[in-house]
Amino acid sequence: MLETSALAQTAPVRSISAAPSRLAFASRGATERLAAAAAVVRAHGLRLSSARRLVIEALIVADGPMSADQIAQGIGGRVPRSDRGSVYRNLERLEQIGLVAHVHLGDGPGLYSLTLHGEREYLACTRCGDYSDVAPRELDEARRAIESRFGYRVRFSHFALLGLCSSCVADVSEQARHAPRLA
Repeated sequence: MLETSALAQTAPVRSISAAPSRLAFASRGATERLAAAAAVVRAHGLRLSSARRLVIEALIVADGPMSADQIAQGIGGRVPRSDRGSVYRNLERLEQIGLVAHVHLGDGPGLYSLTLHGEREYLACTRCGDYSDVAPRELDEARRAIESRFGYRVRFSHFALLGLCSSCVADVSEQARHAPRLA
């Protein structure tokens, strides 16, 4: 893990906070995302408390949407552990100001992700649990077909579209070919 002061040395202290960063890496992208998130928080008249900053940092280092429990547990040691109640309160507030989105990728807890680069929509495999995040425009054709046929304007940002990924489709097809046929 990199020294926490590395990020603080590469970013203007005032743009993010006076506290040293706990980010697991000091990449320029992480620094920029943290500064952008801090700006959104402050633009809404909120303070970038250490607890709120920890939640944002956790979402920056995450590989994808994370549950509040995963964030509170430190995402596998990538950020310090935190109080679960504090994590939930901060996620709720960050969602209210549009910095965080809440999504369900099938069964299981709600997951959270930063929305610095716009809202994402999701496709999730019900067999293996894999998922893909996609730009909303990539699902516009499906959205138009649903609206045309049923009259509903839909979005897929809170609940994923569920189905089988290509690997699971191939596995299921292979199993079906080799299954004994009943007469």
